[in-house]
Formats: sequence, structure tokens, C-alpha cells
Amino acid sequence: MTLDDFLADPASRFATVAMADTNGLLRGQMVSKSSLKGIAQNGMGMAPAQLALDPTDAMLTIPGVNDDSGDFHDDPLELDPTSVRQLPWSKPGHDLLVLSNYTGSSAEICPRSLLKKVLARADSAGLVPKYGMELEYTLFDETPETAKAKGYRNLKAATQHASHDLILYQVVQTEWYEALSAMCEPLKIDLAKMHEEIGAGFMEACIGAGTGVEPADQLVLLKNFIRALALRQGRSVTFMPRWNENADSQSIHLHISMKEKAGTSLFWDRDQKNGVSQTFRWFLGGLQAYIGDMTLIFQPTVNSYRRFAPGTFAPPGLTWGYENRTTCFRLVGHDSGSLRVENRLPGADCNPYLSAAATIAAGVAGILNKIEPDDEVIGSGYAQEPTRDFARSMPEAIERLRGSDFAKDWLGPRFVEAFTATRQCQYDEFRRRVPDVELERFFDLG
Repeated sequence: MTLDDFLADPASRFATVAMADTNGLLRGQMVSKSSLKGIAQNGMGMAPAQLALDPTDAMLTIPGVNDDSGDFHDDPLELDPTSVRQLPWSKPGHDLLVLSNYTGSSAEICPRSLLKKVLARADSAGLVPKYGMELEYTLFDETPETAKAKGYRNLKAATQHASHDLILYQVVQTEWYEALSAMCEPLKIDLAKMHEEIGAGFMEACIGAGTGVEPADQLVLLKNFIRALALRQGRSVTFMPRWNENADSQSIHLHISMKEKAGTSLFWDRDQKNGVSQTFRWFLGGLQAYIGDMTLIFQPTVNSYRRFAPGTFAPPGLTWGYENRTTCFRLVGHDSGSLRVENRLPGADCNPYLSAAATIAAGVAGILNKIEPDDEVIGSGYAQEPTRDFARSMPEAIERLRGSDFAKDWLGPRFVEAFTATRQCQYDEFRRRVPDVELERFFDLG
């Protein structure tokens, strides 16, 4: 179904216009068919203060938007007709979903608009990124209400034991996997793989690689509608990087390769070790040079940094290696069609548009500036001292992004100002809280 098909169909009634906020949550409105006609031509007004909201609508601060100088005005959302898909559980005539992004000044802080901006800059250099993403999550046999009543402790995960690739649990949970697959069809999500992961109830879903904003669109949709599917089944999911101290870390792994506009791989050279071309090496050099200062984009919440606690399977530093999961940038593949790098830094709580934009920007800049990478890690990256590192705390990540000339160049000074302001606001709020573990440890005898 296209936008024109929906507008021409006498049975059409309402459509949903959606945009992704800073957290990757879809926000928008249901609009009538008659309203949609005008919106398709002129856009739809929505307050950019939406981009200042945390997941539970706590209002963070963006200078000039919702501080003392802000007026909570509307800016136009521009519909993307190529993004049209159908809602999986809605009746015909009410099932159209179309994605959008801000235009004008608010485009400077809109995640989808920022990814389009970075892709356009890569395109002007004759480079075409091809990327896909893996999404990790934990499924619980708990409603949001029962989880809250338990204080989010001692929750019943969908499986009792850790079950990495265990067919037994995949078979037992076939209704979940089949429902997830069916959900993805009307949403036009190219679901390539699903499996059990390394903890109780821990799962992964992967989308196929593509170009443009489409892969990021699909992962945003996947995250939002996995939540919806769980709620419809009386269950819940979390994408927190660490939801308790016994859980392993949850992430979004971004796989990316680079082509010329003619379609030829720029990463493959059969005469080099593992087929890694000089262009690929420069791409890796860009990742190592610039990703660390953009840690905040990949680790955007106070919980993100708990992912790197000792003993978790998270990157040890900004290292790279061929088929080496103990590095941050893992090279995968064996020919021109499959050779790629997997960025293992993003947490499962990151915004897919922003993570894709930052990864592509760093790699493309590496190619343009011919940046050589550090030596490849051979063996366990956990047993070696990394030559470069990402930010290890939220305050450090905020300061590094604020001071990054690279991020200001590629993503824009307005984005850097706005994003760091919201993260500082979140950090300051949580810094005032007294967690349960401190009371348990220090109340009586501390």
C-alpha cells in the first residue's frame, strides 16, 4: 500500500503519522484521511519539545526549546512517502503508518534528519554505506504492573536458564517467535534472524542490511513493536543495557560495509590479509579516531555505563580484530559481498538513527582523511591494554561530546548542544537519587 493508494481508497479512515524521539520511541498522532491529504503536502506541526522527553515523559532541558527562552512552538514534520507500511493489528482503513522527521531548525536535533544529513555527505563523496543491526532484549513473563510491584527484582524471565542458541527454548517459545515474525511482515521489517542469547529470557533479533535510512527505520520499528507485542501478550521486555547485576549486557550491534555508487565493494581486496582493503583500513582508523568522543550517542542513559562492569561481554576498548568478539570493531565476512565491520559499542538503549549516523560519519571521515588504524588485536582483547578507549562514565561522555569538533562538524553544533544538555539533565536527576544498594550497604553501620 502506498500513501496515494490509502488516500484513494474509499474505505480509508485514519492513518498514524510517527516520528522517532531522542530515545528512539515513536511519537505521533492518528489523523483522518482528509487531514492526511493536507499533511502530505504541507507537513504536520509537532512541538520539538518532544525531543526533550525521557521515555516516561520526564522533561529534560534543551536550550531554546523548553528552557526559559523556549516557547513550546510547533515545527513541521515532513512525511516520507517511501516509509509507508501497515500497522500489524489494526483493521483495514485504520492501518496506515507513515514515518516523518522534522524540517527547518528542528531538523538540527531530529535523529532521523541527522542520519539523512550524514548519508547525504557520504553520497557527495561517492560512498554508499550498507548496514544492518542486531537487537538484544530480555523477555519477561511479567506485566509492567507486576514488575513494578516486585520493585523490578526477582522477575520471571521467559526462560529459567541462560540458553544461548538452545533449540529447546526456541521450540518452547515458538508462539513468541512466530508472532514476532508475523508482526514484521506488514511493518516491512526485513527480519533475518532470531535466537536465544546468553541469559535467561535474553533474545536477539536481526534485520538484514540495506542502504539509506531504511535499516535504521526498521530497527526503530522493531524496538517499538517488540514492546507492543509483549504488552499484547501480557508480558514485558527491557532494552536496558543492564537490568540487574546478574544480567549480562544488552546491545545493538551495527554491521556496516561500504560500496561505490556502481555497487563495487570498497572494503574487499583479495590480495590483502583477510581481504581487508586499504579503504577498509582507513574506515577502521576513522572509527578508532572519532567514536570515543561520541560515546554518549552509543551510551545515552545513566544505565548504559553499567554494561561495562567487570565480567560482562562488552567491548574492552576501541580495538579491532578479524572474527574477534573480544574487540569493539569486529571484522566479519570472507568475500566482497560479506566483508564488513561490526560496531559492538552501542547499547540496546541507544537511538538507531544516531548510532548509525555517528558510525557512518566516523568511518567516512577516516576514508576521506586516510586515517590508519592501530594494530589488529590477536587473541583475547580482554587480556590486552587497549590503545584507545571510549568514555567510561556519563560525565566523561558528556564532556567529550561537548568538546568534539568532529561531532560539531558532522552532526552539527546545535545537536551537540541539545543532546549533551538533555543527558546532563538526566545525569543530574539521577545523581540526586539514593539507590537501594546504598541504603542496604550503609544505613545501619556505614
